[in-house]
Amino acid sequence: MNNLLGVPPADVLIHGPKKILLNAYHWHLPDTGIVASYAPVARDVEDHFGVFRGVDQIEAFAQATIVSCSAFLECIKQKCDFEFLKTNFIPLFLSVGQVNFRSYLEEGDVFISMGQITFYKFRQMTCDGRIYKVPGGLDLNAYFSGYTKEQFLRYELSEDFTLIAELSEVTGKGMKRDKVTK
Repeated sequence: MNNLLGVPPADVLIHGPKKILLNAYHWHLPDTGIVASYAPVARDVEDHFGVFRGVDQIEAFAQATIVSCSAFLECIKQKCDFEFLKTNFIPLFLSVGQVNFRSYLEEGDVFISMGQITFYKFRQMTCDGRIYKVPGGLDLNAYFSGYTKEQFLRYELSEDFTLIAELSEVTGKGMKRDKVTK
């Protein structure tokens, strides 16, 4: 496995089915970052005016970036599979630097999380990135099939994408289960 393309997020994430805020991976360069998508469903906007909450956007970004990317790198490092990681480690959200929301998302809006890895060591990862609303009907796999590292690092997208949020210093760590007290 060279990257996360084609891997179902449920295979990577330990989160329960109602808490996974990630539908697919569309671009992944393991030492650089990732582009992943999600479309909020009715339960995601329930009791919140039909809007996908900012805190859930941060969680979706974290799942797409620090959890997915560090899980992939840890599997390579430990020569193991995702099931081993799920059994032995818990992803912990440590911090978020700054978040600036520029727009909002509603049920059914497809959005992408673009996360650039800025730090990775000892199962701890930090990413900076952006969330964009995707233009209706766009095939994300086709759109990102020829995407380059340089385009990714510049957040180069067509003008049809809408900037939703800019995030910095989103940090998480994979903690051994036996070290986490209940």
